[in-house]
Amino acid sequence: MADQLPAPIFVADSPGLDFLNTIATPVDTQVEWIGSGEALISWLLQTGLVPPEVVADLRKRAVPGEFDNVAAQARKLREWFRGFVKAHKGKRLKPKALQALEPLNRVLVRDEEFSQVVARDAGGKASTQADEPPVSGLVRRSQRRWRSPDALLFPIAKTMAQLVCDEDFGRVKACEGQKCTLIFLDRTRASARRWCSMSVCGNRAKQAAHRQRASRARG
Repeated sequence: MADQLPAPIFVADSPGLDFLNTIATPVDTQVEWIGSGEALISWLLQTGLVPPEVVADLRKRAVPGEFDNVAAQARKLREWFRGFVKAHKGKRLKPKALQALEPLNRVLVRDEEFSQVVARDAGGKASTQADEPPVSGLVRRSQRRWRSPDALLFPIAKTMAQLVCDEDFGRVKACEGQKCTLIFLDRTRASARRWCSMSVCGNRAKQAAHRQRASRARG
């Protein structure tokens, strides 16, 4: 059950990579965070990728097993993308990488995202000068038609597309923890990040190094 799972891990500094980390071994046991339709919904709600009211509406129209089928598609998409990321991490993507992204484009072409001009929220600030009022009381906002549970894949695919188009794959790294499978985007200025989390894998590495030094000193 989704409510029996530990809290999802969000350490990648990239929603697309957080999706890859929906299966991981945070301590000693592997955890699958999207193993069922309900688990996928729970994860999407926690990420904010899907609004609660959309989920409520899709539940009214879904047939039995439909969300589980979408979760299976999500896991398949995730493992395909994991192969792509592992093959290209550590170096900037070149145009020829497009050939390997056909599975992603097949999902994106089905998306029904569109833009609408709406009233700006009260108190909204200009994007250029924080101390200046907005130049318009209107703003362009993205919306999406959620026709079926399959649409739950679309915001996930969008985060993947943003990763490959807007980020430097040279900064995509795998945690150096001995058993860790987590992947992250290293945004540090010197590209010095080595661990998914200093409090977990970083601390384990420090403890292991300390034990080795103590052992050598005794020997």
